[in-house]
Amino acid sequence: MQSREFPYSGAMGHPTRKVSVILERHAVESRWESHRWSLAGVAPDEGGAVRVVAEDETLLRRLHPGIELTLFPGEAEGYYLNATSGEPSVFVALRVDEATGDPFPYQATLSYNEAARWMDGSERVERARAWSDLVRWMDAWVEANYRPEPKERRRPRSFAGKEGRLREKGSQ
Repeated sequence: MQSREFPYSGAMGHPTRKVSVILERHAVESRWESHRWSLAGVAPDEGGAVRVVAEDETLLRRLHPGIELTLFPGEAEGYYLNATSGEPSVFVALRVDEATGDPFPYQATLSYNEAARWMDGSERVERARAWSDLVRWMDAWVEANYRPEPKERRRPRSFAGKEGRLREKGSQ
């Protein structure tokens, strides 16, 4: 049974939302580069094709619609960490188009842990503040699906004592 709160898509039935990623190119004065790209923000999906939404001599802003954010049960802890942070965010992995040299959004997530794994794999990951409706959607999913694993106290091996190990071997 599908809930109205969690619009599902895909064969696996994972909650998914589409977003639009906004990238900005700023002119810079530097010996090594003429401009710099950065993530300007993430917004509800606008649909359509990639398009320029603002342009002048110092700024180019592109909208990249149709990027999916999917919530997976295995990433529940990462969503929880994001939802309980002071500033819930959308993490976007950017790759460079080899033909043009311009970046494009490759994938996006709401999971701190998944974003950290992408960075560990040398992906360029930038974050943008999530808007309130998206945060509520993630919060509701986390509330319904995340259960912290109980912490088990294990006695450190150092407390086993070497005397006991030596006696087992027959030494005195």
